[in-house]
Amino acid sequence: MRKEVEGGPRSLQLTQPDSVERADAARNRRLLLAAAKNLIDNHGAAAVTMDAVAREAGVGKGTVFRRFGSRTGLMFALLDHSESELQQSYLSGPAPLGPGAAPLERLLAYGAARLKMNAAHLDILLEADLPGTEFWSHPVSQASSMHVQILLRQLGFPDPVEVTAIALLTPLGATAVKHLTEVVGLDLETIITQWQTMVTSMVGGLPVR
Repeated sequence: MRKEVEGGPRSLQLTQPDSVERADAARNRRLLLAAAKNLIDNHGAAAVTMDAVAREAGVGKGTVFRRFGSRTGLMFALLDHSESELQQSYLSGPAPLGPGAAPLERLLAYGAARLKMNAAHLDILLEADLPGTEFWSHPVSQASSMHVQILLRQLGFPDPVEVTAIALLTPLGATAVKHLTEVVGLDLETIITQWQTMVTSMVGGLPVR
C-alpha cells in the first residue's frame, strides 16, 4: 500500500512497493514515466503534455490518459517514482549517498541529490503547495528529516537534532529553490556548493568528542 496525506485536491506520496500489478501495466507505467522524465531532462517540465509523452513513448494518447488520468496525475506519478528512487539510493544504494561512506560525505551527497530532484520537479512541488505544518508532517518530509537526523547524530550533533535537520532541509525545498534560482539568480551548482559549505562549517564547529 501507499502512505498518503491529502493536500487540498492533490497529494504527495511516499512510495512503498505496490501490491500485485499486471506485467503489461507495470511495463507501460515504466515506459511512460521514462518518456516524461526524458522530456523534462531535455526540454523542461512545460514540455510534458499528454500528447508529447505519448509520442516520446511511442504509444497512443489514450494509453497515457488511461494510466494517469490527466497531466497532473502523470506529473505526480513521476514525482512519486523519483522519490522512490531517491529513497532507495540513500537507504541501500552505493556510497556516498548510500551506506558505506562517512556521515559527512553522505549528508553532502544527500543534500545535492535532494536539491537536484526538487529542482527537476519544481513545478509539481510548487503546485502541491502544502502548508508548513502539513509539509513537515508529510511522510516524504518525515523520511527525509529522519535520514538527516540520523546522519547528524552520527556526526556528533547533540539531541534534539530536529531543529538542525529542518534548518538544513529548508534551503533545499521548492520555494527556496524557486527564490534562489529565479529571484537571486543562482544556478543549481552554486546553491549546492553554498549548502555544502554551510554544512561542512557547522560540522567543523562541533566540540571535539
